[in-house]
Amino acid sequence: MLEYDFDRSIGCWVGQTTHAFEKTLNDRLAPHGITYRQWQVLGFLAMEFQLPQVQLAERMRIEPPTLVGILDRMERDGWIERSQSPIDRRKKIITATAAARPVWKKIVAVARDIRNEATRGLTEADLTELERILARVRNNLEAPQERKQTA
Repeated sequence: MLEYDFDRSIGCWVGQTTHAFEKTLNDRLAPHGITYRQWQVLGFLAMEFQLPQVQLAERMRIEPPTLVGILDRMERDGWIERSQSPIDRRKKIITATAAARPVWKKIVAVARDIRNEATRGLTEADLTELERILARVRNNLEAPQERKQTA
């Protein structure tokens, strides 16, 4: 018999919560013709304005070939543009277009509704503590990787 206390596993807690969030977002965006991955692309572009395609794939934690299919559809729909990097012609730079603005407004409205639903019953103090705890867990896990890379 394989034994592991999954009910006490932080990875299980975070993973199940992430899965529930992604599924809810996908379900609520689907009527608008938007996927979770498209939400991610536009979200990163909203934060960064434009990103090299390779960095976008890294941030989304997906393989570059998987991202190509997502970007192909978004470019076809006029939501993003791909251009060559002026520094390295091999790199593609991804930028959101003006046509993505109404799509982004829908995404933000849906995301706010989901945030309100997910945080129902939590106080501001609870949310601050949750953010602090999750940041600490993330830093604990990322710190050893960063130390290995700089060594």
